[in-house]
Amino acid sequence: MSNRWTELTGDTSGEDYAARFAALARSGKDVHGEASLCAALVPAGARVLDAGCGTGRVAIRLTELGYDCAGVDVDPSMLAVARKQAPGLPWFHADLATLDPAALGIAPGFDLVVAAGNVMALLAPGTETTVVRRLSEALRPGGLLVAGFGLDAAHLPVPPALTLADYDAACAAAGLTPVDRFATWDAAPYDGGGYAVSVHRRRDSTG
Repeated sequence: MSNRWTELTGDTSGEDYAARFAALARSGKDVHGEASLCAALVPAGARVLDAGCGTGRVAIRLTELGYDCAGVDVDPSMLAVARKQAPGLPWFHADLATLDPAALGIAPGFDLVVAAGNVMALLAPGTETTVVRRLSEALRPGGLLVAGFGLDAAHLPVPPALTLADYDAACAAAGLTPVDRFATWDAAPYDGGGYAVSVHRRRDSTG
């Protein structure tokens, strides 16, 4: 089943995507909000998996801040940019719905998995619960899953399909408990608006 990102872009938008963020950075915009929030949640040196890493913007910034990062994405054009920008980091081509870190040679037990850039909203319809379970399995007990995605047409390039209630249900089924929810990557309190950043924790072996 094709994911909504591939249907939208044809997996050929890597260079254009990178150029857009480079232009934003040149204009003075902060393009590292996702990395800043992750850095506030786990200490430097923590292992971070950038799930749906795209061109690697979040993982590269977190690496600069002292984190041990790996990235995985389904779009070869995005990964080509990531590999060019940071050839020393581990980048993996895989669909999150079938993600098997061991098969890719990635040790499990991440302290944090981040899914930024509307990753959850651009999955193949019906795979959301499977993807959340796969990401939860990549975490160590007590590790955090952080996902930000749009909930309405104003915040998405495709018609909205994933609700917060559905996402929370998928997290609960994957053994994740809610920690916090923000309206932006700047950690503004969630106010019921059209974008949310959700933080869930993988339960430890006793609970």
